Amino acid sequence: MGRRHGDERRVDGILLLDKPAGLTSNAALQKVKRLYRARKAGHTGSLDPLASGLLPICLGEATKVSGFLLDADKHYWVSCRLGVRTTTADAEGEVLETRPVEAVTEKRLIEVMEDFTGVIEQIPPMYSAVKHQGQRLYALARKGLEVEREPRRITIHAMELLDFRLPLAEIGVHCSKGTYIRTLVEDIGEVLGCGAHVADLRRFGVGPYNASDMVTLDALEDCLAREGEKGLDGLLLPMESGLSQWPDVRLSGDAAFYLRQGQPVLVPHAPTAGLVRLYEGQRRFLGVGEILDDGRVAPRRLLNTA
Repeated sequence: MGRRHGDERRVDGILLLDKPAGLTSNAALQKVKRLYRARKAGHTGSLDPLASGLLPICLGEATKVSGFLLDADKHYWVSCRLGVRTTTADAEGEVLETRPVEAVTEKRLIEVMEDFTGVIEQIPPMYSAVKHQGQRLYALARKGLEVEREPRRITIHAMELLDFRLPLAEIGVHCSKGTYIRTLVEDIGEVLGCGAHVADLRRFGVGPYNASDMVTLDALEDCLAREGEKGLDGLLLPMESGLSQWPDVRLSGDAAFYLRQGQPVLVPHAPTAGLVRLYEGQRRFLGVGEILDDGRVAPRRLLNTA
């Protein structure tokens, strides 16, 4: 039986989950939601089941800022298996082709990585959640179908070769939202002439968050057993922590009142453009605002923090 609504509670904040390999992002989300007895929960961009690492989970009102974290840059560690192409471009797929790798050198791999650095176009893989005529691509792929996909523009900010021992290469990747690491590795393998797939993948950075504050599911369960829900709540980060790249705007009580009614307000010494974090006074976080052309601050995404 499902949990009754009365068994759930309001809890607001962001948990930096260390998702284990072998678990889907949605399954991990549901486990966290059950442990917290949270009414609402969402994550900020899926990790493949094969992948592990940083999966920010937004609880309660924090789900309203999850979309801004979807747009954030990501950092990955990836182990590439050269010489083998698979159906899914990772170790979970069936082998399509094997090729020799003896001619691949560390210098050549670095040269190819440099060619993929910057703004590039990438075609989403068939085994992905992208929709085609209302259906997920992975659902079509499982039926043996392949459809034409439009390329997407992404940015590879930086790549670093961390280790090179044929047939494996370990690479650090700093990339924009929407980047498929499986496709990146597969494309690099094609340019090398040997093919490649992802053998292992771990995410260690999302926007302002890094691996140092991650919590495992086992640690959550232990914390609940030892300290109860109060202990779990102590692991949550503030809702505004994912928006630290934006300046803050402090509003008077009157200005906050009108803003909550949907009205732009004039705030002395506010930034001149862009998105901002909104506070009533020194502490109470209200949500996200945007500076209009005339200098006023308009509400963009307000939270119920009462």
